[in-house]
Amino acid sequence: MNNAISNFSLYISIAIGGACGASLRYFFSQLIFNWLGKGFPFATLAVNVFGSLIMGALYGLIEQGIIEVSVYRTLIGIGFLGAFTTFSTFSMDTLLLMQQGESLKAMLNVLLNVSLCVFACGIGMYLVTLFNK
Repeated sequence: MNNAISNFSLYISIAIGGACGASLRYFFSQLIFNWLGKGFPFATLAVNVFGSLIMGALYGLIEQGIIEVSVYRTLIGIGFLGAFTTFSTFSMDTLLLMQQGESLKAMLNVLLNVSLCVFACGIGMYLVTLFNK
């Protein structure tokens, strides 16, 4: 029973972090749209860069033993940043590969993530158009 309560509290942490991350992403995006317009996806870029900065800092704090992994990783890393931007996780994965001397894997990760995700986005848009006729 204690394990079920512990798991439930982790899900609550993720949900709270996710709600905050999604809300802040919308707020932040609207500010940037109003400031710079919608001619280039500056809002997405800014959110992704900021989220990556937070993910790097969070990982550093955990790695240095400054904060506890379980609570902060679920609340901020999975919940908040998962809703704010998933790009932060991609960035952290790539950076870790580079730090481990796996430059080829890091480059492949970048190439595959960017190209396949853009391709998949295009396919998704195409399918919506195809089935919405």
